[in-house]
Amino acid sequence: MSLIRSLLSNPLSTDIWSPFGSSTNDISSFASAHVDWKETPEAHVFKADLPGLKKEEVKVEIEEGRVLQISGERSVEKEDKNDKWHRVERGRGKFLRRFWLPENAKVDEVKASMENGVLTVTIPKSEEKKPEVKSIEISG
Repeated sequence: MSLIRSLLSNPLSTDIWSPFGSSTNDISSFASAHVDWKETPEAHVFKADLPGLKKEEVKVEIEEGRVLQISGERSVEKEDKNDKWHRVERGRGKFLRRFWLPENAKVDEVKASMENGVLTVTIPKSEEKKPEVKSIEISG
């Protein structure tokens, strides 16, 4: 229910994930990578917490002209037959997040960087066109 509520409250964002681990589309619970989206006067800025991942394990793409897609995969650690696990809590597997971008996003100028497990995607904004005001002379 909370997923439906979040999609209805923010139609610009979609999450694709399975809370029960691997599903038919192989997206895991790690898919709930937390992303902040803020809009400044100059740009849309996305920050995603991806602890333990290298930039080579993350993809940032623009789909269908207006959809920002952030995806990647945290690999499963090699297991030794003699290992005895007591608890496994860290998420692993594939993740995928998509965001519908507004009309003012300059999708040809997207920049991405990753530092200390935080991915930052910056999408500049185009200038707002101010409506032209034309005075009309009143006769009579």
